[in-house]
Amino acid sequence: MISKDEDRVPVFTTFEQKNSDMFKSINLSDNSVDKTNPVTDSEKVKCLIIGSGPAGYTAAIYAARANLNPVMYEGLQPGGQLTTTTEVENFPGYPKGITGPELMEDLKSQASRFGTDIRWGLATKVDFSGTVHKVWIDENKLVEAETVIIATGATAQYLGLDDEKKYAGSGVSACATCDGFFYRGKDIAVVGGGDTAAEEAIYLAGLASKVYMIVRRNELRASKVMQERVFKTKNIEILWEHQTKSLFGDGVVEGATLVKKKGTSEEEEVNIKIDGFFLAIGHKPNSDFVKKYINTDEVGYIKTIPGTSKTNVAGVFACGDVQDPVYRQAVTAAGSGCMAAMDAERYLSEKHG
Repeated sequence: MISKDEDRVPVFTTFEQKNSDMFKSINLSDNSVDKTNPVTDSEKVKCLIIGSGPAGYTAAIYAARANLNPVMYEGLQPGGQLTTTTEVENFPGYPKGITGPELMEDLKSQASRFGTDIRWGLATKVDFSGTVHKVWIDENKLVEAETVIIATGATAQYLGLDDEKKYAGSGVSACATCDGFFYRGKDIAVVGGGDTAAEEAIYLAGLASKVYMIVRRNELRASKVMQERVFKTKNIEILWEHQTKSLFGDGVVEGATLVKKKGTSEEEEVNIKIDGFFLAIGHKPNSDFVKKYINTDEVGYIKTIPGTSKTNVAGVFACGDVQDPVYRQAVTAAGSGCMAAMDAERYLSEKHG
């Protein structure tokens, strides 16, 4: 769970784009349309899905089978964060495991098979003030939708080190539940000092031989209960006042170079031998572009009516990590995508009788 008391590690980049641009941050908060680039195209649709990944693709499958003729705009990273994951072993139906990109291609193909119109494009502005919901794509195409399903996900925050890109999928991870299994009996490190870092360190301690918590302060920001649990876990060692400088290894992470007491007369570099490097410094929900109309919590997660995917705007639904600060798993995202499509179908049925 994301806590407002997350360790305040300086964060410079986010995991949102592929290849060389994978860690480049994007700004979706600009709710103004560039007047020098007027709308050049428009269309009306019954169901618009913004974003892909397990939630978006599952919503598309259910919406298409309900004859909602869904149109999906995949966003900057088609398939979402799982496209940057190597092995996925905890998604039902794949007893031998599957790679993240392959899983997303399977879901995409299934959505396409049932008639989903899958397109490349980024939602840059919305107007949810009327009964018809307006969404601008790349600032020059207007889509007027009876229902909108928001499945834009949440982006794990990274430190901004080049080595995070270099070892992505080869020792660097932002999901202990997803990848911890691969580090059974090994030594690993968790970056952060908030509730998320504490929870992930405790979880990983049940799998790994040794867990280092790299904390830049001389105290944890986690709740007292979580701190006590960390202190009682024998194979967790807290490296107080340490910051990560770099990672090293031949093709995979084999260790990290840290700076202890940076900026003081006692500053020194230390190396630790690890096989895995887990980031636990928070997630940023990709909801900025809808905040003018859609209620979110203080972090930015979209608020939905409990037990549903409904937002505060009738006909607008949210699914996946953009509305889930707790679980953030592919299977829970997929389940919420199903809910969003079914809620959308029921909304339209009630609206049109």
